[in-house]
Amino acid sequence: MSKTTLESIVEEVKKAESIVLLTHESPDGDALGSTLAMYNSLKQLGKEPDVVIPKYNRIFKFLPGSENILEEGKQQKYDLAISLDCGSIDRLNGWKNYFEDAKVSINIDHHTKNAMFGDYNYVDPASPACCQILIIVLEALNIKITKEIGTCLLTGIITDTGGFKYQGVTADTFQFVAWLLQSGINVSEIYKKAFQIRTKANFELSKRAIDRMEFLEDEKIAFTYITKQDEEEVNAEEGDHERIVDLGRDIEGVEVSIFLHQKDEKTFKVSLRSNDYVNVSDVATLFGGGGHIRAAGCRMSGTPEQIKTNLVNQIKKLLK
Repeated sequence: MSKTTLESIVEEVKKAESIVLLTHESPDGDALGSTLAMYNSLKQLGKEPDVVIPKYNRIFKFLPGSENILEEGKQQKYDLAISLDCGSIDRLNGWKNYFEDAKVSINIDHHTKNAMFGDYNYVDPASPACCQILIIVLEALNIKITKEIGTCLLTGIITDTGGFKYQGVTADTFQFVAWLLQSGINVSEIYKKAFQIRTKANFELSKRAIDRMEFLEDEKIAFTYITKQDEEEVNAEEGDHERIVDLGRDIEGVEVSIFLHQKDEKTFKVSLRSNDYVNVSDVATLFGGGGHIRAAGCRMSGTPEQIKTNLVNQIKKLLK
């Protein structure tokens, strides 16, 4: 009888002597939560993995293990590379070489259009968070869910479900959370740290984004952006633009929210969110990106006005 992917993952983890953990660029709570949950779990198994995340939002520094995050690996080649919450190898924070050069690679994810780029791929697009998938992997590894691991897992689930309000939330989600509670984690504390608290710079950027917000196509599309100049003026740091896209989605009557975050002189990172029926992953894919049905993104070149026109021309075809 052939081994299942999960059995192979367990075998590879146990025999690997050197391991590197990677996630996507501009990591959110699910990316950091799943990566650090895996880090703490591997430590429990007696491993000494490297966690390589060059930049991340400082609000997640409360996560156990974050103090050991590296900007680059301690070695060039590893026995095992594990990617978490990343749909494409090209989004691995500029360190895809660690994944490509490892003897064995594992891809654990929940993005709808995952490229299946690992030697072993444990991917479930129906899962609302990578952390929810990871719980199954950790169970197979016989990991005891400690308060530290539980904190990381719950952070990922809370942030990627929008505080349990997105459509992808299932009965399993709440069963997993109930199970995590047994590890002694404080749900209200994690919810506040991971989902409610904003940095001062994020607040200032949000004000500017609100002032610029436009409503298009019978007010079914909300559009706004921030520039590098905005970030410089408010002393923004990595991740201070996060969650601004949700400001548009939360307005009555809006189906799709578009938020542009300037990366360099000609390029913007595009964040797309939808409420009920538009598949924004399909829209992002048209422009070289991807993501989930209700949350996706891509990068586009041009002025905000040019990018807005290109996006709206595609999105309006999907509006009811």
